[in-house]
Amino acid sequence: MRRAVLLAGLCAATLAGAAEIRPTRDYLSPELRAQQQDPSRHPGWLWVDEGEALWRRGETSCQSCHGDIARMAGVAARYPAVASDGALLNLEGRIERCRTQHQGQPAFGYESDELLALTAAIALRSRGMPMSVAVDGPAAPFLEAGRRLYETRQGQLNLACGQCHDDNAGRRLRGDVISNGLGTGYPAYRLEWNGMGSLHRRLRACSLGVRATQFDLGSPEYLALELFLADRARGLPVEAPGLRR
Repeated sequence: MRRAVLLAGLCAATLAGAAEIRPTRDYLSPELRAQQQDPSRHPGWLWVDEGEALWRRGETSCQSCHGDIARMAGVAARYPAVASDGALLNLEGRIERCRTQHQGQPAFGYESDELLALTAAIALRSRGMPMSVAVDGPAAPFLEAGRRLYETRQGQLNLACGQCHDDNAGRRLRGDVISNGLGTGYPAYRLEWNGMGSLHRRLRACSLGVRATQFDLGSPEYLALELFLADRARGLPVEAPGLRR
């Protein structure tokens, strides 16, 4: 109850003008920022190592089609993207399709360690590269759906995403500094989770925080929102695998 009142009081206040959109690393403490950049101190590298091993594993491995994982440079910066059949896929969705349609293997499943590991290993190859998702043509309706979700007040607290991540970016909410709410660091290792997690897991936590409907992992709603967040981050660097409090 106390947390809900605090969140409502902080995010209901509107500052003059929207905050400049900045990389999420700018909102991290100096210690977390340094740890995020240091593989020897970043616990998420355990998943990266496993993902690199998965890339090479098996007769129909990822490597057998795509070559060395280094060739994935820039891929994460372009997702979510619309597939040839018109479906919007994030990086996790693309991996799952490759696994089921081309490798003939069962899907890993959202939030499985295997999918998080492979996603983190691939995303790492785009670290530091600017986000550059396509939002025209077939992606345009998805972008608009994501924008509507971002701007719509939700839940019992009647809050929209932008009321926290635009109007109050840089302010403190208990022990955290509110960022611009970008997805550039995901999958990320969160200290509160004591493990790696996807952006959709974080979005579900945000929905819970404002007492709104939590959509399924990989749902059309969260995929559209992920595309909108990626477009908001256009030109900003990929930080995955991130490290968050």
